[in-house]
Amino acid sequence: VKTDTMARSYDRAITVFSPDGHLFQVEYALEAVRKGTTAVGIRTADCVVLGVERRSAAKLQDPRTVKKIMVLDDHIFAAFAGLTADARVLVNKARVECQSHRLRVEDAPTVEFVTRFIAKTKQRYTQSNGKRPFGISSLIVGFDPDGTPQLFQTEPSGNFSAWSANAIGGPRAKTVREYLEKHYSDEAVATPEGAVKLAIKSLLEVVQSGSKNIELAIMCKGGDLEMLSRERVEELVKEVEETKDEEDAAADASASA
Repeated sequence: VKTDTMARSYDRAITVFSPDGHLFQVEYALEAVRKGTTAVGIRTADCVVLGVERRSAAKLQDPRTVKKIMVLDDHIFAAFAGLTADARVLVNKARVECQSHRLRVEDAPTVEFVTRFIAKTKQRYTQSNGKRPFGISSLIVGFDPDGTPQLFQTEPSGNFSAWSANAIGGPRAKTVREYLEKHYSDEAVATPEGAVKLAIKSLLEVVQSGSKNIELAIMCKGGDLEMLSRERVEELVKEVEETKDEEDAAADASASA
C-alpha cells in the first residue's frame, strides 16, 4: 500500500522524478501523442512533404475547420500529433517568434531556430509547477534562407532531432517509420511526385479509408506551400494502389512459376 501511495505521488507531480528516473506526466503526454493520428514527413534534395491522417469529420461538421498541417512562416510549416488545442497554442507562439526574429535581425528564421524555440517552450512546461507538458509531437519542415531543406521532430519532453523521413502519432507510428526506413532512398524521392507517393504509401499502412482521410502538403525550393486538393490526393492514391496491385500480381506469377 505504501508503495502504491508513493507511486501516485510521483504520478501527480510534474517536477518530481520517480526513483527510477521517470517524469510520469511527460510519459502520459507521449501517450496522448500515441492516441492521436499519424503524421509523416519526408525531406528530399529540393522539396519537403508532410502527410497526415485525418479523422473522419462528423456529418454536419465543416472539415475545413479541422487542420492538421499549419503554416508557421512563409517557408516553414508543421504537422502535429496529439492534442489539437495544445498544437494551436504552440503554433501561435511560434508564429509570433518568427515575426519577432524578422524584426530583430531583418531576416527569415531558419527551420532549426523555430524548432529550437518550440522545443524550448515544451521543455519549460516539464519543470514548472502549476503547468503540464504539451501533449503533442510535431514534424517541422521547410527551407532555410540559403535554400537548404530541413525536417525536424520535437517531442513533449522538449527533445528535438533532424530526419530525412519520419512518422509520429497514432498507435502504429512505429510501423509507418519502419516502412519509411525500408523504402526511403534517393531514387525513391528523386522527384517531388515520388516523395508524395512515398508519403501516401506509408500512410496507407495505417489509414483504412484511403484518400478520404489523407491530407498532403508539399513545398519545393523557391516555391510556395501547396496543399494538395482532395481530387489530386484521390488520383495519387489510386495510382499507388494500382501500382501495388500490379506488383503483387507479378510477385504471385513469379512465385507460381
